[in-house]
Amino acid sequence: MSPRRNRPRGGADRPRPGPETSSALETTATWRGEEWVLRQVSGHTATKRYRCPGCDQEIPPGVPHVVAWPVGEADDRRHWHRACWNARDNRSPRTQRPRDAPRY
Repeated sequence: MSPRRNRPRGGADRPRPGPETSSALETTATWRGEEWVLRQVSGHTATKRYRCPGCDQEIPPGVPHVVAWPVGEADDRRHWHRACWNARDNRSPRTQRPRDAPRY
């Protein structure tokens, strides 16, 4: 009889992709007459906090979300909750934070 393996096979020793080496596929979508690049970010690659422009709430580390930016303007990336991105046309154009809310 062979000893029991305590380590899962197949991926325990492989490094996980970080934010700079994302394994996500990028797609494009049209919104308000403009082409946008969309990248789905999985929970294990989300390592920082972001503020969602749709609901103006935090996206904590470890939560899957969507990164969207206009084609050709990668410096204008915004991190959205998936539900907020899907409901972006149903929201008012200007969501306001209360005065005592932190600014991120």
